[in-house]
Amino acid sequence: MSDVVLEPVATAQSLSQRLFETLRGEIVEGRLVAGSKISEPELARRFNASRGSLREALMRLEALGLIERRVNLGARVVTLSRRDLLELYDVREALEGMACRLAAANRSDTDLQALCHLLARHEQQQELQAGTAYFQPEGGFDFHFRIVQASNNSLLIDTLCNQLYYRVRMYRYQLGMVSARAQSAFREHRHIIEAIQAQDGELAELLMRRHICASRNNIENKLR
Repeated sequence: MSDVVLEPVATAQSLSQRLFETLRGEIVEGRLVAGSKISEPELARRFNASRGSLREALMRLEALGLIERRVNLGARVVTLSRRDLLELYDVREALEGMACRLAAANRSDTDLQALCHLLARHEQQQELQAGTAYFQPEGGFDFHFRIVQASNNSLLIDTLCNQLYYRVRMYRYQLGMVSARAQSAFREHRHIIEAIQAQDGELAELLMRRHICASRNNIENKLR
């Protein structure tokens, strides 16, 4: 009879979460290369993990659209597709525009202070001041992430901050953060916050849609 690895429930869940977060970061940042095959035995050895914990982590990565499974081919890191990327920007333009409109109506004073503080931190980036790049750290330090959180709409937050967020970051990383749009993008962020502060939801939505459309055009130029 083959040996069976048994893990206490709390330990198994904790390990699966760590595996998920580690592999998610490696895929997003390109250390696990787009299109590369996922070897479960190799990852199990690397992390000294049970196959159960690893498979749970891989299922969550598949749900985020970061890996894909194909019959007879196994699991692979998703490849960068121009069509998928542009479709993603179409969805972002609509949903993040809505998030801005809702944030203008629903944001708290704490949300507004956090957004202003975040922008002040971004402004100190040397690359941004030089006009060469505009890098936004993950999660709560990301302008778009915080805007969606300020909408206070749980379904929108789940869709944008959980289901789509890391695919967007993967494209950002792998297409490069260097952009001639760095300072323009920062100014657009500031105008969006001003509209939210003024509780002008219509203007906030319009500005965000224009902002994402400009980003999409910039990405299309890079892809060419």
